[in-house]
Amino acid sequence: MGNIQTETNEQGSFAQLFEDSLIKVANVGEVVTGTIIEISKDCALVDIGDKSESRIRLSEFKTEGEPIDVKVGDVFDVFVEKRESEGGIRLSREKAIGIKVWENIAKIQEADETIQGRIDNRVKGGLSVDIGVPAFLPYSQIDLRPVKDMDNLIGQTFDFKVLKYNRKRNNVVISRRAILEEERNKLREKMRSTLNEGSIIKGSITNITDYGIFIDLGGMDGLCHITDLSWGRVSHPSKLFKVGEETEVKVLKYDKDTDKVSLGIKQLKEDPWSKVLERYPIGERTTGKVVSTTDYGVFAELEEGVEGLIHVSEMSWSKKNRHPSKMLEVGEEISVVVLNIDVDAKRISLGMKQLQANPWDLVTENYPVGSIIEGKIKNITDFGVFIGIEEGIDGLIHVSDLSWTERIKHPSEKYAKGETIQAVVLKIDRENERFSLGIKQMEPDPWQEAIEKYPLGSQVEGKITNVTDFGIFVEVEEGIEGLVHVSEISKEKINTPIGLYNVGDTLKTQVINVSAKDRKIGLSIKVLTEDSDRSDYHDYARKEASNAPSTIGDLLKEGLETKDKEDEIKEKE
Repeated sequence: MGNIQTETNEQGSFAQLFEDSLIKVANVGEVVTGTIIEISKDCALVDIGDKSESRIRLSEFKTEGEPIDVKVGDVFDVFVEKRESEGGIRLSREKAIGIKVWENIAKIQEADETIQGRIDNRVKGGLSVDIGVPAFLPYSQIDLRPVKDMDNLIGQTFDFKVLKYNRKRNNVVISRRAILEEERNKLREKMRSTLNEGSIIKGSITNITDYGIFIDLGGMDGLCHITDLSWGRVSHPSKLFKVGEETEVKVLKYDKDTDKVSLGIKQLKEDPWSKVLERYPIGERTTGKVVSTTDYGVFAELEEGVEGLIHVSEMSWSKKNRHPSKMLEVGEEISVVVLNIDVDAKRISLGMKQLQANPWDLVTENYPVGSIIEGKIKNITDFGVFIGIEEGIDGLIHVSDLSWTERIKHPSEKYAKGETIQAVVLKIDRENERFSLGIKQMEPDPWQEAIEKYPLGSQVEGKITNVTDFGIFVEVEEGIEGLVHVSEISKEKINTPIGLYNVGDTLKTQVINVSAKDRKIGLSIKVLTEDSDRSDYHDYARKEASNAPSTIGDLLKEGLETKDKEDEIKEKE
C-alpha cells in the first residue's frame, strides 16, 4: 500500500510539473499578447498564458483614440504592470498601446517615413495631434502658407513627419509642411520641363493682396497682377476672387532661373478695344453703368474693359453748377450717346444731354422779343438778377434795366431770391445762350417826356438832393434830377458849393440842356440871375424915356449917360 501511495504522489507531482512547464511566466514591464476570455459590464477578463488572468477596463480598448467593441476571443497587446502579493497580475491595454506607439515613432523617424494622426484641438503655439500619443504640431509646420481658419482643421486626419521626440518627457513634435514641401519639390521639377510662356493652365488661389493674386500652379506659385485680372476696372482683387478658388490663367512670362511666373487672366479674352469702333459708332445711342464720379464728370462702363467719360458739360443743358454725384449714382444704369472715340488713348467721350431737346432751339419761338414773362428769382448778383425761365434757361435782368429813375446800388435792396416777378424779353443770343430781360421797359421812359416838359430856357423849381464839389443835384420831379454845375451857380467864380447850399432846400433854376439819351438835365442859377438883370434894365429905360429932356443940350447929355450904362451892361455880360 505504501508503494502504491508513493507512486501516486510521484505521478501527481510530475503532472503538475508538466502543467507548470506549459505556463509562460510574464515579466513585469513586458508587453505580451492577451486573449479576452470573458466580458462583464465594465471589464474584460484577459488571459496572457500566465498562472493568473487579469481584468482590464473596457474603456482602455481604443483604436485611434476612439473606444471599440470587443468580444471573447479578441487578441490584444497588454502591458504587465505588477504582480500582486496574493498571486494576481495587473495588466494595462493603454500602456501597451503607448509603448508600441513610441517604438513605432522611433522606427518612423529613423526611416524618414510618415505617421497618421488626427488633429484634436488648439494649444499654445500650434495644434495637438493624436498619433497614438499626444503630439505637438507648431503653427509653422501646419501648411506651406499661414492657415487663417485653424478651427476648420480640428477633427481632420493627415499624414505627418516626426521631427523630434523624447519618450521620457512624452514629447513629440511633428510636421505636415515637410510632407507638402517634398510633394511640391517633385511637382516643381516636373513643371520646369513643361511650363512655357503662352500656356493656359489651371491653378488655385493661395493669397490675395492689394496688387494682385498668387496662384498655386501645382509645384510653384505665380502672380497675376491687378492690371492683368480684367480688362475692366478692378478696385481690389478680393472683389473678383476668393482664396481657395480655382481659376484658369495664361502664362505671360516665366523666368526659369528664379522660378518667377507672371500670369494673366484678362488675356484669356479678346481686348475689347480692338473692336470698339465697330460696336460703338459715333453718334449712336447705347447704355452703360456708372462706375465712378469725379468733380469734372462721370465714368460709365459700356462693357468689361470699356469705359467712357461723360463730362459735366455734357450731362445737362442746364448751366446750373451741380456736382455729378448729385445727378448720378455709382451702379446706376444710364443711356448715353457716343460723342468721340480715341482708340490709341483708349478714351470714349459720352453725352447725356444729347438725348433731350436743347431748350435753346425753341427759345426764340417760345419767348419773342417784347413779350412779357413771369418767373422766380434764382440768383442775385452785383450786376443783376437771374430769373428761371425753364429747365436749362435763365434770364438776366441787368441792374441798369431794373428802373428808369431809381439809383439801385445792389439788386438785393429791392428784390429777394425766390420772389416771382415779371419782365420784358429784350434780347436772345442763341449762339452764346444768353437771355436778356428788363423790368423798367414795362413802363414808359420818363426821360422821353422830359424833353417836352422841360424845354430849354424853362424855369424849374426843386429840392436839393445832393451837394458835391462839382455841383448841386436838384430833383425836378420824382425820379428825375438835374445838375447845376459849379460854373452855373454864379457869375463870380465859386470853388465849391458845399457850405453854400443844403440838402432839402428849394432852389429855382433854368434849364440849359436836356438829353434823354444820356438821361441828363443841365440847370443854371447864373443864367436865371442874368435874365433878371436884363429885365431890370429894360424896366429902367422905359421909365427914363417918359422923363425925356426938352432941350438939345439935355438930350445930348442924357444920350451920353445912356450909352455909358449900355456899355457897362455889355461888359458885365
